[in-house]
Amino acid sequence: MRITTWNVNSIKARLNNVTEWVRAARPDVIIFQEIKCQDADFPSLEFQSMGYSVHVHGQKSYNGVAILSLQKPDAVRNRLDGDETDEQSRYIEADIAGMTICGLYLPNGNPRPGEKYEYKLRWMQRLYRRAQKLLEDERPFLMAGDYNVCPTDIDVYDPEAFAEDALCWPDTRRAFRSLINLGLTEAWRALHPTIQDYTFWDYQGGCWPKNQGLRIDHFLLSPQLADRLVSCEIDRNPRAKEKASDHVPVTCEIADAA
Repeated sequence: MRITTWNVNSIKARLNNVTEWVRAARPDVIIFQEIKCQDADFPSLEFQSMGYSVHVHGQKSYNGVAILSLQKPDAVRNRLDGDETDEQSRYIEADIAGMTICGLYLPNGNPRPGEKYEYKLRWMQRLYRRAQKLLEDERPFLMAGDYNVCPTDIDVYDPEAFAEDALCWPDTRRAFRSLINLGLTEAWRALHPTIQDYTFWDYQGGCWPKNQGLRIDHFLLSPQLADRLVSCEIDRNPRAKEKASDHVPVTCEIADAA
């Protein structure tokens, strides 16, 4: 099974680019973040015509996540437990082919310090508790999406410039490591231990042509899926397109269960 995560930075603004890529790559599952539209405004028909089952957890103008799959999910959930007052659409989860696929758009957290950063840390604590529960249930699962976390200095083009940023701040990295320390595997880094590559290039300052990027889009795999990990690759090509998202798709391949 090939699973793609992609922060599209407005699905309607990037629709031609996204559908072109999906037709060519045709992953089994796609996890979108930052779709920036309500459920009814998501261009479901374009993806259904390609054979995808579409499930959306949207929000007007901001945030929003979706899971698309060639195989219809057994169940879909669209709330991360732990804060019933949280109205931001940042999480969706589906049971597909014997595994739970969690799609997430973790808060940016800037400016730090402040309420936005505290919200980021609380959100990460809730994600940690969800991972704990899935591990206790012994169900194969993965958590994929835009984490807004550079796990180490190799994941940012200029560590000194980002030292105070919420994406690189020690408390952020500590919270990310706590997820891994539960027994999860960060798929791309596990297969590319020394390579410096990125998944996001800001629109400002010529970051893309200068290759001044950040690696903030990740797959975390439960032990059962880590054992079945085949590949995890970053596709830079969409970033060079006109009207591109500032993120690129990352695709993880999981072998079928024995």
